[in-house]
Amino acid sequence: MPRMAGQRFKFTGGAVALLAVLGTAPIASAGNYDTGATDTGIKLGQTMPYSGPASAYSAIGRAEIAYFKMLNDKGGINGRKVELLSMDDAYSPAKTVEQTRRLVESDEVLAMFSSLGTGPNIAAQKYLNAKKVPQLFPSSGASRWNDPQHFPWTTGSQPTYRTEGRIYAKWILANKPDAKIAVITPNEDPGRDYLAGFKEGLGEHVNQIVSEAVYETTDATVDSQIVKFKAAGADVLFNECTPKFAAQAIKKVAELGWKPQIIVPAVSNSVGSVLAPAGLENSVGIVTGAFLKDPGDPRWENDAGMKAWREWMKTYNSGADPADIFNVTGYTMAQMMELVLQRAGNDLTRANLMKQAQSFKDVELPMLLPGIKLNTSAEQVTPIRQLQMARFNGKSWELFGDVLGE
Repeated sequence: MPRMAGQRFKFTGGAVALLAVLGTAPIASAGNYDTGATDTGIKLGQTMPYSGPASAYSAIGRAEIAYFKMLNDKGGINGRKVELLSMDDAYSPAKTVEQTRRLVESDEVLAMFSSLGTGPNIAAQKYLNAKKVPQLFPSSGASRWNDPQHFPWTTGSQPTYRTEGRIYAKWILANKPDAKIAVITPNEDPGRDYLAGFKEGLGEHVNQIVSEAVYETTDATVDSQIVKFKAAGADVLFNECTPKFAAQAIKKVAELGWKPQIIVPAVSNSVGSVLAPAGLENSVGIVTGAFLKDPGDPRWENDAGMKAWREWMKTYNSGADPADIFNVTGYTMAQMMELVLQRAGNDLTRANLMKQAQSFKDVELPMLLPGIKLNTSAEQVTPIRQLQMARFNGKSWELFGDVLGE
């Protein structure tokens, strides 16, 4: 694991804690605090797959650490330095629970922030809600993060997988109405969410799905599923896989000489982590849904938000791949957390963090696509609920159409 400026490493029980090292800052005014906050600091926790089958996503955690390092160098938030303890759970729900309990009970964090993965976050959700510890902006689009009635201490972050699935289905019907569709999903909750939304979007056309398959995250490849899809005569492939398997599927399609229209989800549309390993030439024409600016898209060359991101990457995240949009994801999620802490002021209680996270109104962030804004309420706790379609041209994603949402 590369050492970035401003990190120190703790090795305890096999876990790696990545901490944003604190500098000096003005003393904040005395405030109202819960565990994890003081006059001088705020302690947050998260779990990330720094190892295991979903390790490509760890770029998100590294970017978030780097973002808080930048804030701390500038004096912190309201004069308080932010310490982010980012623990490796290897994308194993059992490990997630173990690490989350440690973060809450031993490290005494104020809140959990942007932990990665649907299964891992589900494993920790009941515990965190029972403890009344905020579970803020999980890096996952599961529908259950938008259920404040049953989980009042949880918020969402990105468009739900169900919403995204519906959008892709409607796009297929509008652009390829006679499509013969194949769908591959992981055998876990995200896959089931995507598939449910996709079928809802197809409606009476659901019988146009000619082949379905699942995979386990422990599988070696998805080659056999792709061979099956070609044999079924499909001409559209909804490649709803996590990065490693999404890349395998694209590569196998090319090896077979098969030419379906491929759709990949927003969670696997990284040029650096998915399309490059699959072969950029094999990825031309793939479509996806996007809510963030793609660093490889020349349209953002003179964009102020992109220029600021590139400078931040050079200074604070220089070891990361500038083509990997997961670095934009981490940057943007950290900005959302910054906004919550900033607005919380000197009332750094867990209840006030939830209140602030549920009070976004038409908030624009520099790396969100134009027209996509953060909006939340006590009843609707997922801040990003819009997408725009994009097509890969061999170098970058080209946006097309209108911003879509529900």
